[in-house]
Amino acid sequence: MLSTILVVVLLLLLIGALPTWPYSSGWGYGPGGVIGAVLAIVVVMALIGRL
Repeated sequence: MLSTILVVVLLLLLIGALPTWPYSSGWGYGPGGVIGAVLAIVVVMALIGRL
């Protein structure tokens, strides 16, 4: 249950950090890349049962 909520929140953060939105156009790909990496780690941990 907690891992599902965490994955959904991280997906929303990833969408919000993409540089296509006007308020984040100056950020570059850094925030999206960091959140994407964290999301990938959480998904892998959830799949192997560690989370």
